[in-house]
Amino acid sequence: MARALELARRGLYTTHPNPRVGCVIVREAEIVGEGFHARAGEPHAEIHALRMAGERARGATAYVTLEPCCHWGRTGPCSNALLEAGVTRVVSAMQDPNPRVAGGGHGLLRAAGVQVESGVLEAEARALNAGFIKRMSAGMPRVRVKWGASLDGRTALANGASQWITGAAARRDVQFWRAQSSAILSSAESVITDNARLNVRLTAAELGIEGEVRQPVRVILDRELCLMPELSIFDGQGEVWIYTASNDSVKRTALAAVGAQVYSVPLNAEEHLDLHWILRDLASREINDVWVEAGARLGGAFVAQGLPDELIVYLAPMLLGHTARPLAELPEMTQLNQAQPWQWQEIVHVGDDLRLTLRPAEG
Repeated sequence: MARALELARRGLYTTHPNPRVGCVIVREAEIVGEGFHARAGEPHAEIHALRMAGERARGATAYVTLEPCCHWGRTGPCSNALLEAGVTRVVSAMQDPNPRVAGGGHGLLRAAGVQVESGVLEAEARALNAGFIKRMSAGMPRVRVKWGASLDGRTALANGASQWITGAAARRDVQFWRAQSSAILSSAESVITDNARLNVRLTAAELGIEGEVRQPVRVILDRELCLMPELSIFDGQGEVWIYTASNDSVKRTALAAVGAQVYSVPLNAEEHLDLHWILRDLASREINDVWVEAGARLGGAFVAQGLPDELIVYLAPMLLGHTARPLAELPEMTQLNQAQPWQWQEIVHVGDDLRLTLRPAEG
């Protein structure tokens, strides 16, 4: 199963919107076939492994990081393929949270006399597909909020200058996080200020993949439709989705002309774009993982509403002072027990900077 998980990780940057899955087929203590799912529409991990195993799959055990599917989607059901190949035992890391499967694959195999076991290295398998699992079980994508800050928690000088607080190694590291995300989300203000592209700038060789680099959807929150068609984000390198409260047909037409898709969003009680509604809508459009790159206002709004599953903070060894812009704009607190508690998950040196990973504290 550890080998199957290792194979599954090869699809980290490519499988959207599908889960990352690996499969190893073993007969008489020998690996006779292995494979992983690379891209939506292409064969699943089990099919690759079965093709490699050939006739040696008969009487073998298949180790799969996710319950074999039992429905027709972009490809055929893997549970049927395992049966046809004569596999007599299937060990999966976890049950598929997709309601179209959700135990059905295991059930089909058991009904045909195949020995089925599940729950092997489940925690590792769930971590690999946390966004897919959350979308299937809760109808929401996994959300990561990224910030780059000084040692005193400042993201820009008072005049807005911010390039560059973090070093080149940290900026390169961000590219890998972008590449494994389904969508990169930001505000119109940030995009306009930086003329940001919000794309993945690594090559396929740098990512260790074959074929073209998949560009995540660029999701921009633009309440009044302030984005201009000449901005670099409309470069044709992947889709741009704009969420707005504006009904200005002239602006909508101009943005549609440069390839953007514009969606209307209701306002919340504070008269801001409803972030919960947007995330649910993104999940309905098969977005598993959202990478938020935004300033103090939008990033702070995500945090204030309890939406991030993780914070990724790159901390630079410099001090910018109390007049510099803060990391997050949050509602004023009068007591320390009003503070949001977070748990450290990982602290890693990236060049001269630290990458801090935090998750909401349990409870």
